[in-house]
Amino acid sequence: MNPMTKIGIAVAIIAAVITASFIATPQTNHVATNSSSDVLRIGYFPNISHAQAVIGLGTGDYQKELAGVKVETQVFNAGPSAIEALFANRIDVAYVGSNPAINGYIKSDSQGLRVIAGAASGGAVFVVRNDSGINSAADLAGKKFASPQAGNTQDVALRSFLNKNGYKISDSGGNVQVINAANTDIFTMMLKKDIDGAWVPEPWGTKLEKEADGKILVDERDLWTGGKFTTALIVVRTDYLQNHPDTIKRLLEAHVNETLWINNNKDKAIAIFNEQMGTLTGKTLPENELTEAFSRMDVTYDPIQSSLLKSADAAYELGFLGNTKPDLGRIFDLSILNQVLEEKNLPTISQISVP
Repeated sequence: MNPMTKIGIAVAIIAAVITASFIATPQTNHVATNSSSDVLRIGYFPNISHAQAVIGLGTGDYQKELAGVKVETQVFNAGPSAIEALFANRIDVAYVGSNPAINGYIKSDSQGLRVIAGAASGGAVFVVRNDSGINSAADLAGKKFASPQAGNTQDVALRSFLNKNGYKISDSGGNVQVINAANTDIFTMMLKKDIDGAWVPEPWGTKLEKEADGKILVDERDLWTGGKFTTALIVVRTDYLQNHPDTIKRLLEAHVNETLWINNNKDKAIAIFNEQMGTLTGKTLPENELTEAFSRMDVTYDPIQSSLLKSADAAYELGFLGNTKPDLGRIFDLSILNQVLEEKNLPTISQISVP
């Protein structure tokens, strides 16, 4: 593994919140207090990386597949809060990024959750202003950049990229400044030329490119071998998985169906996604921007296990996961997903052995 790839791998795990988001005020629907055999409580984000849930739950596709089970939903803004709700028994299943999944697994002593499917790969970019004088990594000295949150995926990606290219951050005596701001504020700062660029999730990267005179300097996929890395997963509380495997199977049937439909009907899926975003957040994006943002992300049910494990290894080596290397040997349970895939005559996903 070359150094750039290793940095890219480390980036995906270190953050508090992944990924690719267009988020406003969270919305909660029918949040129950107890799990039961005829109720499934699902948490997800209004993100493009959670497209299956946004579309499938919004249009009723999931509810149809789960007929007879009361589907209740809660929309979150961040992975840690979703994991907290999972462990507090307020939800049973969550769409989350890789770092919240791994942290939840580790903090629960390997007992609290299992990854049962993937949802998305890719979806983050380093955008710079066209008039910033930046044309390559050699032009970053003396510049000011932004990321959404200190220590989040994009923040670490930016800092790692700068470090790899020989730069130091100003707070460490260097000549490159990194500030943190909400994506909406980053957009305003780019318009006002208060920053030279930003490392952001989609669709904000496309929005900066199209509406704030930006250009993409780095597509984060280029930092990963093959350009594939998990950015959204489905996790389930372990006790719910053990007690209600039939309900989880029907959920995964809905998830796989929605994934296939989205990939076979991209234009229609993007339009419906935008409609659901309007319902969830009160905001939509120009469809050409949303189309481009989706082009930098793969909608999938494959959890891309190797990328999650390599992320964890690299993060541990960099000192972000404590002094003891985490044992992720039981984080995946793809048995039900593979049942669904086999019944649909789709290739199954071999669950890799974790040393």
